[in-house]
Amino acid sequence: MTSKQNYDGTIIRFSLHEICSPHEFSFIPEEYSKFKHGAENIAQQYGYALADSFTTHCFSHHYRGEPIVVLSSAYSHIPTASFYMKNYFVDKLNGYLFDKGYPVVEEAKIYRTVSYREDYGEMSAEQRYNLIRGDTFYIDKEFLKGKQLVFLDDIKITGTHEWIILNMLNQYDLSNTCYMLYFAELIDKSIPPNIENRLNYAYVKSLDEIDTLIKNEQFHFNTRVVKLILNSQDHLFDRFIEKQDIQFIRNLYYKSIGNDYFKFSKYLRNLNQLTNLCNTNTTTPA
Repeated sequence: MTSKQNYDGTIIRFSLHEICSPHEFSFIPEEYSKFKHGAENIAQQYGYALADSFTTHCFSHHYRGEPIVVLSSAYSHIPTASFYMKNYFVDKLNGYLFDKGYPVVEEAKIYRTVSYREDYGEMSAEQRYNLIRGDTFYIDKEFLKGKQLVFLDDIKITGTHEWIILNMLNQYDLSNTCYMLYFAELIDKSIPPNIENRLNYAYVKSLDEIDTLIKNEQFHFNTRVVKLILNSQDHLFDRFIEKQDIQFIRNLYYKSIGNDYFKFSKYLRNLNQLTNLCNTNTTTPA
């Protein structure tokens, strides 16, 4: 992967879990799969655990009271799974800062202009780079000046996420001290990057698991689960949607159009079904 950045700030990296084997993990892959497909209760567990370990083993050794801004991975309209993990991470980190007499954190968003249909987790490092290098990312430069930045993502596989961030910081001529935080990181680079795909789908194999997750977990939409639903075969999509209430259908519809998914021909049939269902059920819930 070609690097363009000349970032000259300080980077401090921290990962809660290290992946050193394709067969053994220090977290439960099935829970990670649920997290990646909208289980906010697991996002809460992950965010709390990451914050506790980070403040104990890393942050307390470096922090001297500077203003802090926390940012999750870039998104346009629909948040990623890491966004929900970030929310709970911030709660725990704020508790730590409050106890120590420091100001609580601020938050900012990394904006992006392109939505993708492709499944990032099954790609090689080169494919990931080729996919994202044409994207554009925006941040509020003036808001970030003079503050320590905490960037969160759920997993580090090839380093493309960091490549994006560092190029963005260089583009905006920022040299802030940055923490790069991950729930998990691939340490053994002899393991192919598609290990991420195995983890993403360790539990979720089909829409049946999504339906179970919706009924049994604290479910929230994220980009991955919306794309999975829209990309499903016609008969599987129809069977799944029949099991959902109208509020779920409306939410799925609005999030889909908000993320420009109507621009992908492979999503149009199922998106049209959602449109018809929303138009048929026009009564606004109380």
